[in-house]
Amino acid sequence: MAQRPGARRARTPRPNPLAAAGITRVDHKDTDLLRKFLSDRGKIRSRRVTRLTAQQQRQVARAVKTAREMALLPYPAR
Repeated sequence: MAQRPGARRARTPRPNPLAAAGITRVDHKDTDLLRKFLSDRGKIRSRRVTRLTAQQQRQVARAVKTAREMALLPYPAR
């Protein structure tokens, strides 16, 4: 049955993955953690997908870029 046009579904709150793990600083050498924020093609996932705060997203992005330069993580596939 089709939903009504004005009906909205309640969103289930998902926890912040870094806050749940108790991580305050993201390190570029922690590749296991950083791989959780990369797609299968090696791209950095968006905040909407990862549920990070803006500050955490900036830390993750900077750490991923540094790890890529040090050849710890792959660059995005074309």
